[in-house]
Amino acid sequence: MGDLTTFGMTFILNTAVALLIIRGIYYPLRRDKDYVLTFFAFNTLIFLISSLLSGVDLSVGFGFSLFAIFSILRYRTDPIPIREMTYLFVMMALPVINAVMVNQANVAGLLIANAAIVSVLFLVEKEWGFHYVSRKSIKYERIELIKPEAYPLLLADLRERTGLPITHCEVGKLDFLHDVAEIKIYYEEPQGARATAPETTRAFQESRL
Repeated sequence: MGDLTTFGMTFILNTAVALLIIRGIYYPLRRDKDYVLTFFAFNTLIFLISSLLSGVDLSVGFGFSLFAIFSILRYRTDPIPIREMTYLFVMMALPVINAVMVNQANVAGLLIANAAIVSVLFLVEKEWGFHYVSRKSIKYERIELIKPEAYPLLLADLRERTGLPITHCEVGKLDFLHDVAEIKIYYEEPQGARATAPETTRAFQESRL
């Protein structure tokens, strides 16, 4: 990028939008330092490298090649949940979009693209117009209740023991040797629950009743 002032202003815009997404949208729901650091590091480095590349094709190819590599690797030592992978993709695509549009002198498109990304993430995370159902996988020992005719009793027992407003459940693998079954429960999560206890929710994924 030949104009240093333009480069600096675009860098500030890119960082501000990334900060708005991470601090204002992602962080209230998942207060994980490691992911916050990863998002900011990827966003900043990809913007700098994409801006230094002279061609638009090189910038786009570089950004999406990095995402493809890390999608395959999935940080194999510590797999990233699908939600964090989505934010990682956003943080990698955002600087590429900004760098390419600045190279094309498309200021209007730059502002619209950034506003659109922030707006979509905000609306989806705030659940405006959406009704989500959360799910958990549990191990259940009252195997006599997995029969189809005992389904109402199974739901009642799960609701009582978990304290969750379970709407329905699905029976997975059965282990008659140990008299346990894997069950997926689906329930309506109260507003704000993800923000107050994200780690508790994650730890309960494989809990045993």
